[in-house]
Amino acid sequence: MSDPLHHECGVAMIRLLKPQSHFKEKYGSPLWAFNKLFLLMEKQHNRGQDGAGIGSVKLNVQPGLPYMFRERSIKVNPLARVFRKSLNQYNSLVEKGVIDPEHPASIKHHFDFGGEVFLGHLRYGTSGGYSESSCHPFFRKNNWPTKNLMLAGNFNMTNTPELNDKLISMGQHPIFDTDTQTILEEIGFELDHEHDRLYKYYRDSNGVKGSEIAQKVSSELDIIEVLRKASDGWDGGYGIAGFIGNGDSFVIRDPWAIRPLFYFKDDEVFACASERAPLMTVFDKSIDDVQEVPAGAIITIKGSGEYQKKTIREPQEKKSCSFERIYFSRGNDQDIYAERKQLGAALAKPIFEVIEGNLEDTVFSFIPNTAEIAFKGMIQELRVIRRKQVKEAILEKARSGEITEQFIDEMIMHNWPRSEKVANKDIKLRTFISQEGSRQELASHVYDITYGTVAPKDTLVCVDDSIVRGTTLRKSVIKILSRLNPKKIIIVSTAPQIRYPDCYGIDMSQIEKFIAFEAAVSLLKDAGEERLLREVYEDCKAQQTLPKDMLVNHVGRIYDAFTPEQISARISKLVRPTDADWTGELQVVYQTVEDLHSSLPNHTGDWYFTGDYPTPGGFKVLNNAYINFYENKSGRS
Repeated sequence: MSDPLHHECGVAMIRLLKPQSHFKEKYGSPLWAFNKLFLLMEKQHNRGQDGAGIGSVKLNVQPGLPYMFRERSIKVNPLARVFRKSLNQYNSLVEKGVIDPEHPASIKHHFDFGGEVFLGHLRYGTSGGYSESSCHPFFRKNNWPTKNLMLAGNFNMTNTPELNDKLISMGQHPIFDTDTQTILEEIGFELDHEHDRLYKYYRDSNGVKGSEIAQKVSSELDIIEVLRKASDGWDGGYGIAGFIGNGDSFVIRDPWAIRPLFYFKDDEVFACASERAPLMTVFDKSIDDVQEVPAGAIITIKGSGEYQKKTIREPQEKKSCSFERIYFSRGNDQDIYAERKQLGAALAKPIFEVIEGNLEDTVFSFIPNTAEIAFKGMIQELRVIRRKQVKEAILEKARSGEITEQFIDEMIMHNWPRSEKVANKDIKLRTFISQEGSRQELASHVYDITYGTVAPKDTLVCVDDSIVRGTTLRKSVIKILSRLNPKKIIIVSTAPQIRYPDCYGIDMSQIEKFIAFEAAVSLLKDAGEERLLREVYEDCKAQQTLPKDMLVNHVGRIYDAFTPEQISARISKLVRPTDADWTGELQVVYQTVEDLHSSLPNHTGDWYFTGDYPTPGGFKVLNNAYINFYENKSGRS
């Protein structure tokens, strides 16, 4: 994606199902689980670089000793910092003779992350602040182990104000910071309630001694029921992992399966992550070993090791995020790799038509590097198209006996897809440059080109994952590519036009920043139909007092006034740099929604393209986004 875009976070959890001594004896490392957590997070570093955090709980710790631990960082290279700090503690204790690496019991006793349950999180800050206090895991502390709670998630709730109002009605005093804090308190409230119910039952009715009550509460605490009650009313996409102080651990996923969450379990370990391939790589598992957490499901492992998987919210029509497959998830997952190739292949025919079949004078490439897989799929399909063309020509000539050397030279030896690596990512924009003009100048040099790869007679086709705001195209990419002086530049997006805000985790909430929206508004103004903008605004305002399940998409009428081709043509004009000397033609071509669905049959979440939100809260966010635009208010919707 040429536009910089922050997105969903990454989650990792490891729950050992055998004693620490087993892993030391079998794998030779007293820090086997700790190291695996680092690898599982490192393999998902693409999911968040604003912050990193890890947490752990130790099972069956004697009273008076700490048993829950957390480390977080928002500094440069936060993941490395978090693990380096913990390893420095471990090495220091070894050097002092406090820890004996040959005896796992000493590690568990003295090393903070020597426990049996591990939690990790990688953060991109789509909401809330960027302070360490807003970095996961979140920790709710209490002297009772069964009231302690730690969780980390990849989620965004659309109804956080309503959830906070619910907490207030219960008598709480929530801090209006992030939806994570709200979710933590929702779960914490139900956890407290269940703990207190069990405590009072055994204290008042059964004559259980105080020292035994904690054991009774811990063994009978129903974390599934706690999460079922807490999640009732959540509107959003989520994949959440967490544990409580007695070692009960859990993972939950939203009923629409919007946010990704995968897991595996064998006789040694349970592990989950936001992506499948890291679990396969880190734990040497086959693709059949790793499963998706079902929609609306919870998986729990009690401190005793008892494993359960249940549905706690009724599964809805599956709307898994298609952006995960287009761009966000790592492409080394075999299904994602195949899907991205298919996205590129679906674009081959329309591109072949745009260049009028002239492969001889066309150079194909990609920008940025994440678009390479789709580029490969497009090139392969273009070769198929060309082979069919050649085959038909040969058969026609064979029937008439007119196959000549000249025919072979013209038809078979020429006009095949030609690809080059024309763009290279050179440097990153440094935030210490504070002046706006300087930042833009630096951004214009993020990519560099390979000179001599394109001739003035050539059309240059570059594949991009998606085009969100068009800012990088306008200020950087087109300028850079135009230095090659091609006759024409075609930017091809493997995603359809992004028209609507996301509210389930991706940082795309300001509709006025979308180049497709800018194009549609521009076309309306040219057509003298600006009244429609006012009408849509009034209809959105009128919906603000309606229940969420009665909201509809009025913004779509702005796009309905034009064909996708008209909007693409206007986008082509809008992203063309005004200060470039290049005089060639520029065209932007988008994937169709139909071809998106055929390429990603199991990931039909497409609300950013179609405005078809899976939850009522999505339409509320859309209303807010448009109202903010019309009232010229900045900020997330």
